[in-house]
Amino acid sequence: MPLYECVFIARNDVTQQQVEAIAEQVATLIAEGGGEVKKREYWGLRGLAYKIKKNRKGHYMLLGIEAPGTALPEVERQLGLNEDVLRTLTVRVEAIDEAPSAVLAKRADDRDRDRGFRGPRPAGRFGSGRGRERGDDREEFRARPRDDMDGPGGVEE
Repeated sequence: MPLYECVFIARNDVTQQQVEAIAEQVATLIAEGGGEVKKREYWGLRGLAYKIKKNRKGHYMLLGIEAPGTALPEVERQLGLNEDVLRTLTVRVEAIDEAPSAVLAKRADDRDRDRGFRGPRPAGRFGSGRGRERGDDREEFRARPRDDMDGPGGVEE
């Protein structure tokens, strides 16, 4: 049987459980058509590249499907009729990878990476506005004592 990957985007004001219910509805349609859903990944609420039906964010869901080609038109029709689904994309693939997709792998890498150090502070006169946890030894930040100033009115000569 041919293999497919189907990604759909649901509106941002639905809950994750409602997105799972839509995926379950798709799985039921696929089972009725003689296939099965091999893989299911919820990618989370993500920003869209452009507004779709007045939405800036959407819930993404990936489904790995093994089904005959005759089952897919009904699935795509039902997803198109669902008001909570903004977009769908179904492509035929050679194999369904059991490993996490690139989207989930990137998210795991981001979580594992140490985010404490963000590089050296840029040189400049102004601080970052985060408070004065550490002292700054640069000359322009140090107040000069009164004895270093000569002349009337504290103007150096």
